[in-house]
Amino acid sequence: MMTERIHTIMTKKVLTLTPDHTAADVNKIIKTKRFHHIPIVEGSKMVGIVTSFDLMRMDVPTEDYANHRIKNFMTTNVAFLNPGDPIGAAAELFMKHLFHGLPICDEDHNLVGIITTHDVLKYTYYKEYPREKPQQAAQVA
Repeated sequence: MMTERIHTIMTKKVLTLTPDHTAADVNKIIKTKRFHHIPIVEGSKMVGIVTSFDLMRMDVPTEDYANHRIKNFMTTNVAFLNPGDPIGAAAELFMKHLFHGLPICDEDHNLVGIITTHDVLKYTYYKEYPREKPQQAAQVA
């Protein structure tokens, strides 16, 4: 059931930051976009990830966030998958390591997408209940 490839359900347009952005930038994204996993890139190369949990672990007052660069608190040893990996591989990593989001990188370590537990849940739900899947809007030529 979960043998389809990750690229079929991953988010391809990923909001990213660089190591020189600040904790204030992360906090703004978390509050306004409700994203909890922000890939950190240099160019298109994946160099780290910051999560809402990383921000909490800093134990710094919110008013001091602008003084803290991401490069000083991001996770650099990041698990990732490839777009051609099966969706089941993502589900396995989510369950085994209690992750909630995984960057998707190509063979050169360029970020090409992200997959979350919510993506896998939606995929599984719509496989079981295909009539519930929202219809795509008709393309107007």
